[in-house]
Amino acid sequence: MSDPTQDLLPEGLEDRLPQSAATAARIEQTAMAVLGAHGFDRVRPPLIEFEGSMGRRMDGLQTRQMFRFVDPKSLRTLALRSDITAQIGRIAATSLGAAPRPLRLCYSGQVVKIAGDQLEPRRENLQIGAELVGSDTAAAAGEMVELAIAALEAAGATGISVDFTLPDLVDTLAEAELPLAEGQREAVRRELDAKDAGGLKDAGGEAYIPLLFANGPFEEAMAKLGALDAGGALASRMDGLARIAERVAGRARLTLDPTERHGFEYQSWFGFTLFADGVRGALGRGGTYLIGGSDEPATGFSLYPEELVELLKADEALGAKLFLPLGHDRNAAAALRAKGWRTVAALSEADDAAALGCSHLLEGSEPRAV
Repeated sequence: MSDPTQDLLPEGLEDRLPQSAATAARIEQTAMAVLGAHGFDRVRPPLIEFEGSMGRRMDGLQTRQMFRFVDPKSLRTLALRSDITAQIGRIAATSLGAAPRPLRLCYSGQVVKIAGDQLEPRRENLQIGAELVGSDTAAAAGEMVELAIAALEAAGATGISVDFTLPDLVDTLAEAELPLAEGQREAVRRELDAKDAGGLKDAGGEAYIPLLFANGPFEEAMAKLGALDAGGALASRMDGLARIAERVAGRARLTLDPTERHGFEYQSWFGFTLFADGVRGALGRGGTYLIGGSDEPATGFSLYPEELVELLKADEALGAKLFLPLGHDRNAAAALRAKGWRTVAALSEADDAAALGCSHLLEGSEPRAV
């Protein structure tokens, strides 16, 4: 008896069947077209690199989440990428190190990780993104937020919302108006992540408790945050947020959660998360950061559209198929393909147009509905 489990796929991995594969391909193509139209040049880094190189180019990139193995040529540890952003940083710092700044690069490719989690069990993802290397200003951040929204709109996402955050908020306040000892800061960050007022008090961060409530719709949250910043330590960051929000006003719902750090391990002063109606979880994240190894400032985003594929695949049009009977006019078939028809050629008299999913049959030089 054959083993019924022999064709099972590993947990967190899946096949994309025609409808789903077509949706994924269209989303990738349309999103990349938007990035290209805005002057971002595509690069294509390899799937596998030396583990050390990827790890040092991006703080917060967890190499333990990568599939690792020994290269039989160099005897060094290789890793299968779990994030493309670090690879873009390497390209910018090496092969394109002398290119004029700001440098605009975009990319698309598959990434994998050893294990999923409860919120995201998928272990293989399509990652689409853009990096603006050489600038982490409010103008650069505004361009990238607007570009990410445009890419998602082109892909078919609706009801887009953007949640802003300030990843270095605790350090900024701890240096000025809400002093914290170096050893206290991580505990305060942890309790803010947990939204735990009691834990904040126990950690010596009682003054930070009002930050737990400085979130929500952008204008309201900004007013709350401004009321807390009596000393003006956050003035430049709040001004930057206001400029970014003004640039994308009307394009998406805007919210602010200044203490959110999940997914922003390597961002500096600004981060954002993208959501859309009908899509479970986040569609992407971005923000400002320093490229590891060179400390060059950069601003970018990554989109992970797998859940958008699931939402849209049922309505994806694969295109009408034209059945070509034996002995058909090959020149006519070629002319129709040039016009966008998809043709299916008969291999024997037994082939049936309807059974093969064809909506039309070639008669002479013209298609006829089946």
